[in-house]
Amino acid sequence: MSLAACGGSGGTGDGAKSDTNATTSGGEAGRAGVKTTDPTRIPDVGDRLQKRIPAASRQVVAVYGEGRNDADATVVLYTKSGSAWKKTRSWQGHNGKRGWTTDHHEGDRRSPVGVFTLSDAGGVLADPGAKLPYSRSASFQAPHYWAKTHWHDFDYVIAIDYNRVKGTSPIDPARPEGQAKGGSIWLHMDHGSGTSACVSLSKSGMEYLLRTLDPAQHPVIVMGDRAELKA
Repeated sequence: MSLAACGGSGGTGDGAKSDTNATTSGGEAGRAGVKTTDPTRIPDVGDRLQKRIPAASRQVVAVYGEGRNDADATVVLYTKSGSAWKKTRSWQGHNGKRGWTTDHHEGDRRSPVGVFTLSDAGGVLADPGAKLPYSRSASFQAPHYWAKTHWHDFDYVIAIDYNRVKGTSPIDPARPEGQAKGGSIWLHMDHGSGTSACVSLSKSGMEYLLRTLDPAQHPVIVMGDRAELKA
């Protein structure tokens, strides 16, 4: 079991940023010069990644990184109603300390760009009512030689299905593509600064996602810096 991809031993941060309740806005088509958004697409995601979202998926967590070398991100949950995607909730969060990459490797401290399924969850704390399979274990506990601000990072986690075996606990050590490609890429609780590769958001945000993401809705995550997402 390795927590290396998600944690980090430095930094103090300023605590998790607050949630932002999202409101749906499709633009004002009648106003001259206003560009309308296609409701059948996840906003600001280009064809390359848009086509990788499974047709059966009705829940998408979109992570919009501020820049290729930036650790700040906005996390948005979209749900599909009919053929239209609707913005349900959004939060401020973080990604890898060094930003993003299309070729992630162990220890690069960059989050992988792409579309990944979300299949399993777990954490130190008791199941808050998750719809995804939830594994509670003290083994999720962040090492106490890390900065104290990081100790609760893994109270709740949702595994991002990058180089892992779906249907297993997030702390399962298997790496189908080999150790060099990294792993243990999770959604987890925010400590106020960048991660080693994961995506972080507030505790209340994690609770909301755990109670909302439903295997029957085939949830996926679309993640990357804004430029790469649009490519």
